[in-house]
Amino acid sequence: MKQAKVYYKDMYAGLLTETEDGYTFAYDAEYINNPQAKAVSLTLPLTKEVCKSNVLFPFFDGLIPEGWLLDIARHNWKINLRDRMSLLTACCKDCIGAVSVEPVIERE
Repeated sequence: MKQAKVYYKDMYAGLLTETEDGYTFAYDAEYINNPQAKAVSLTLPLTKEVCKSNVLFPFFDGLIPEGWLLDIARHNWKINLRDRMSLLTACCKDCIGAVSVEPVIERE
């Protein structure tokens, strides 16, 4: 299982999770109750319900760089192009726009 914290304008917005069954995205309860909260994407409405998908949500997949920048990331971190969650967490901490993604580091 891989997880990533999703931030909207530096505010923790929710948790993206990859499991064997697919992907889930859940907004943080504190974030939902914040009057300034906005949906991270039109395709991921601000709701208490957990969003589920068999593939990485297109919005998050769209944050992953393409072309030469993707090649640099792939070569430097030795990430398989099909491992979209690893590419997302490696490349999207400081991406263009209001949303950023950080990996959840598992402690042993």
